[in-house]
Amino acid sequence: MAAAQWHDELAPLPKPLLVVNIGGPTRHCKYGSDVAVKLVDSLYKVLGKCGTVRISFSRRTPLQVCNIMWKEFGSHPKVYIWDGQDPNPHLGHLAWADAFVVTADSISMLSEACSTGKPVYVIGAEHCTWKFAAFHNTLRQRGVVRTFTGTEDMSDSWSYPPLNDNAEAASRVREALAEHGWSLR
Repeated sequence: MAAAQWHDELAPLPKPLLVVNIGGPTRHCKYGSDVAVKLVDSLYKVLGKCGTVRISFSRRTPLQVCNIMWKEFGSHPKVYIWDGQDPNPHLGHLAWADAFVVTADSISMLSEACSTGKPVYVIGAEHCTWKFAAFHNTLRQRGVVRTFTGTEDMSDSWSYPPLNDNAEAASRVREALAEHGWSLR
C-alpha cells in the first residue's frame, strides 16, 4: 500500500535511493553533534554513488543535529530533507529505498529498515550500551546490518532474510502454548 501511495513521488527519483533516518540520544545510546559530523563526512563520501538521498529526523533528534544536516545538505540537489510536516514519508521510504543509513539509538527504526531485506548501515553503535549494544551485535552477526563508514558503494546491493518479529513472536506463543498442551486453531 505504501509503495502505491508514494509511487508518484519516489519512483521517478534517480537511483540508488539512500534513506537516512536520524534519531536522537537515549540513556543507553548517548551521542551529540559528533555523530552528525561523522554522518555528514560519510554521506559526502557516498553522495557520488547515490542517485538521491532522503533524510528524516525523529522527534528525539536534537536541534543541533538537525541544524548540522540542514546546513550541509539543505540546498544540495541530490538531497531532500523532510521538514517534519505531514505527510510523513517513512512508509514510502521503507517501500522505495534501495538502502538505509540509521542512527544506532532507535531499535524501532532499525527493525523497520531490517524488515525490508535491503542494505542497512548503522552509524553511532559505538555509543550504545546495554541491550542496544547486544541488539547491534546480533544484527551484525546475522549479516543484517553493517557499519556506515562512507566507503560503501550504494549501487552494490546485498540482502538477508528480512526480520519478521511478528512471525517470531507467533512462533514463541505457539511453543509456550504447546508446553501446556494447548494449541491455536
